[in-house]
Amino acid sequence: MDLVLLLKAAIMGMVEGLTEFLPISSTGHLILTGSLLGLTDERSKVFDIAIQTGAIIAVIIVYWQRLRDAVLQLPASSQARRFVANVAIGFLPAVVLGLLFGKLIKAHLFNAPVVASTFILGGLIILWAERRPATSVRLAEVEQMGPMDALKVGLVQCLAMIPGTSRSGATIIGGMLLGLSRKAATDFSFFLAIPTLIGAGAYSLYKERSHLVASDAPMFVVGLIVSFLSAWVCVRWLLRYIATHSFNAFAWYRIAFGGVVLLTYYTGWVTWAD
Repeated sequence: MDLVLLLKAAIMGMVEGLTEFLPISSTGHLILTGSLLGLTDERSKVFDIAIQTGAIIAVIIVYWQRLRDAVLQLPASSQARRFVANVAIGFLPAVVLGLLFGKLIKAHLFNAPVVASTFILGGLIILWAERRPATSVRLAEVEQMGPMDALKVGLVQCLAMIPGTSRSGATIIGGMLLGLSRKAATDFSFFLAIPTLIGAGAYSLYKERSHLVASDAPMFVVGLIVSFLSAWVCVRWLLRYIATHSFNAFAWYRIAFGGVVLLTYYTGWVTWAD
């Protein structure tokens, strides 16, 4: 058993869990962290996909009561049916555009300059979104959303196909700009993550199944467990944080981090794998 490889797997799992649901881009952080750790081969890319499962399980557990109630109430509750329909509608654009452009984007945009640039641009957009007047909020809760609201958030989610954008950042900030409260946008982002990440992960693992070998099982297990634990802590913390704080801190982090990556890339201080 390679203890160094297991340590790298734990680091990657922690990065995935801590960044998947914050508006700071898990994909961007995984690309950069993997580059620093030397995990850039095809096997490592499959590993990055697989450990998302841990983060998904964490969200399901945190929202278990609401998810269970929605499923059980489907036959009798129009509100439950609308909720499930909205999640499905929001998920659909990612399926269509992911199948059309996913391969092209991975071939050309998964590199340090793109990730760093989208980090900075996303941070500036968050700062702009947080300056909106409170009167622009139309929907205080997820249950108030209609099909068009869900579709618009789903379309915004597709921006996260560009690495460094952040799926959660696109859906939360996009939702806020579309009139959702910070809480409603965050909740819907988490609900939308479940089918999106499960679907994208299952499809990618199926396509890359030739790179899966039994000897890598310990590495995958460690990464998945650490991803789950860190995501569970992070999601619970974020739900408390947004009750009294804006997303400005994440915006400044994105700008600073992106600036550091660009500086080290173009000066050669750090060698980022492309």
